[in-house]
Amino acid sequence: MKEILREIGMIARALDSISNIEFKEFDLTKGQYLYVIRICEHPGIIQAQLLEMIKVDKSTAARALQKLEKNGFIEKKDNPANKKNKNLFPTDKARAVYPFIRKENDYSDQVALSGFSEEEAETAFGLLQRIRKNVEKDWESVKKGNKRNY
Repeated sequence: MKEILREIGMIARALDSISNIEFKEFDLTKGQYLYVIRICEHPGIIQAQLLEMIKVDKSTAARALQKLEKNGFIEKKDNPANKKNKNLFPTDKARAVYPFIRKENDYSDQVALSGFSEEEAETAFGLLQRIRKNVEKDWESVKKGNKRNY
């Protein structure tokens, strides 16, 4: 069997490394840009929804969100419907950097798909979505404390 996940991992790590270097000038490190972009796209999102969206655990997200709040990228506000939840909002600083992050993301997509026809790009996108959905089933199960049977 082809080692597809190794390829996906190498792509993800390379792009993450590039982003961490390029976003350093904005005081964004270690994948914090992922949080900023999702919060800008979904102002008022709660932490649990954000975790689900970017597939990280609570402690990782809590540390990243704490740093983002300290560095002025996000603001936490009480959720009137549930006092345990905080709604996350982008600050002016986050909204100012958002277009650059989107531009970098679009450029990375363009580079990754260079030489692909529109049809090939659509096929790749569809196949990757299927892979993600398959993996999400295991992710959900393991998150709940279950073991995978290899």
